Amino acid sequence: MGLHRVVAIVQPPQAEFELASVAEVFGLDRPGLPSRYAFTVCTERPGIVPTKTGCALSVTAGLDALADADTVVVPAWSQKDVPASPTVLNEIRAAHARGARLVAICTGAFLLAEAGLLEGRRATTHWRYAAELAARYPGVDVDADALYVDLGDIATSAGTAAGIDLCLHLVRSDHGAALASKIARHMVMPPHREGGQRQYAVEPVEEPSESLAALLEWAAEHLHLPLTVDDLAERGRVSPRTLARRFDDQLGTSPGQWLLAQRISAAQALLEDTDLPVEGIAARVGLSSALNLRRRFRDRLGTTPAAYRRAFGRGTVGNDTVERGTVEKGTTGEGTVARGTVARDTAERDVVRAG
Repeated sequence: MGLHRVVAIVQPPQAEFELASVAEVFGLDRPGLPSRYAFTVCTERPGIVPTKTGCALSVTAGLDALADADTVVVPAWSQKDVPASPTVLNEIRAAHARGARLVAICTGAFLLAEAGLLEGRRATTHWRYAAELAARYPGVDVDADALYVDLGDIATSAGTAAGIDLCLHLVRSDHGAALASKIARHMVMPPHREGGQRQYAVEPVEEPSESLAALLEWAAEHLHLPLTVDDLAERGRVSPRTLARRFDDQLGTSPGQWLLAQRISAAQALLEDTDLPVEGIAARVGLSSALNLRRRFRDRLGTTPAAYRRAFGRGTVGNDTVERGTVEKGTTGEGTVARGTVARDTAERDVVRAG
């Protein structure tokens, strides 16, 4: 099977971090990890492309590189207040029309919106620009809190580090949680961050709240136990009501939903990396029985543990068995997993705020 071709389109002055994030996930060959992607950078006028910090990029590929792309990434769009080139807009529309996946990081969503590709659809961008995106393109359903939104054919993310979150999510969707986790480990970061943008946005805070980090780490290490919300509250030395408020404030979800998401995610990793029977996996992740695990899998991922293992287990290649679809409308069969659905290992919907 050929490599998945990822092409990033840049524009002067280019934001280096957003581009580097994409390159870090899709463009590096790491020892011990399989190569799944081929990465290219292109621009409308090949040559020297200035960056926001004063250094420069030498980009040799023009927009014709988009013609063969499986995924087109817009790693921020610094000239969002200036009409985009008709040539760029036409190439972006053409790539989408022929089936390429479009990915926008931070202000890259403005380019996709200008191209008319986000009309009537959900999207996100950096919290600082969310109101502006909604005002300029009222037909776009802007979610100012989401770290990223994956619609299957189009994905958008919040700013800077959220671009890494989205890129790792796409790897997880393409090739399973195990590969995404291994790439994240090489990058010395978690494969998925909890919460949404509101924990980072500069807004008035009525009262300080203690971080949940230590409690989340402890719970993740004890998933095999029959933990309840009361157990988490006792561990955190707060009342269940206070715990629920802190989860909502910091993660945008409830303690119970977060705990279930961690168990599903752990089950996915075991299905991919081990030959343990489903009953054994259910016990290890605290879901008590194979029946309960199957029910939770179908509710969250739209598939069964057996079908997931066939798609992403050891010795399989994700794209050979993964049906391309969308999170919003896509359906899955017993033996397939739709693109984007795998994101629900840490989110109930295509909008990712928390587990």
